[in-house]
Amino acid sequence: MSFLTRTRFRTAGAALLGLGLVVASASVASAHVRVVPQSTAAGGYSVLTFRVPNEMDDASTTKVVVDLPTDTPFTYAAVRPLPGWDAKVEEGKLPKSVDVEGATITKAPLHVTFTADKDSAVQPGQFQEFAIQVGPLPAEGTDLVLPAHQTYSDGTVVDWDEPSTGSEEPENPAPEFVVTAAEPEGGATPTATAAAASSDAASSSAASSNDEPDSLARWLGGLGLLAGVAALVVAVVTSHRGRSQA
Repeated sequence: MSFLTRTRFRTAGAALLGLGLVVASASVASAHVRVVPQSTAAGGYSVLTFRVPNEMDDASTTKVVVDLPTDTPFTYAAVRPLPGWDAKVEEGKLPKSVDVEGATITKAPLHVTFTADKDSAVQPGQFQEFAIQVGPLPAEGTDLVLPAHQTYSDGTVVDWDEPSTGSEEPENPAPEFVVTAAEPEGGATPTATAAAASSDAASSSAASSNDEPDSLARWLGGLGLLAGVAALVVAVVTSHRGRSQA
């Protein structure tokens, strides 16, 4: 094997090894409790989906507790029913009163707890999603940190409560996201958009219905014209044959 060939093999091997490490790192980093917000607009309501994988080989996940913020509290929290799991929103007194949209808030939803039935725990190699609707979201730029606590069937509790402070992810990162700008006032709502789409569809259907008789009339007129031309041709040919025979 030539020196050039050996060099190419070494380079390719190094590249594959580097790619493998990147993929492995991404896999490890993604195997944590995450939150996927349906919306991040300030002042709005959002469905927060917590994706919880089971990271143990010999125990199942039996309970998940999510801590809601107290410095920028939500005034509303509700859970999406999940078969085989009991879900409860716990309200309580805030450490200090907070002004939310001109109102002084002293109590707010503090925790949401999901507890599995006997046969519904998250088994090794599986994950589950837990959804909470909350709102209103605080001001644009707020970093919402939502610590989660994962309990296993052997009694182990993993606290996902470390906020990200730099480019490197902590060992047990907390689910979090940043609130974005509020939706513009007077903007189209999903209902208005659906109504507009329905109206457009109805107008298009009506236009099509109105076009159908007109198109049919044109076709019939065209066929009549063709029939007249054909009759004229036949008459001319017949007349010419009669004169030839005479």
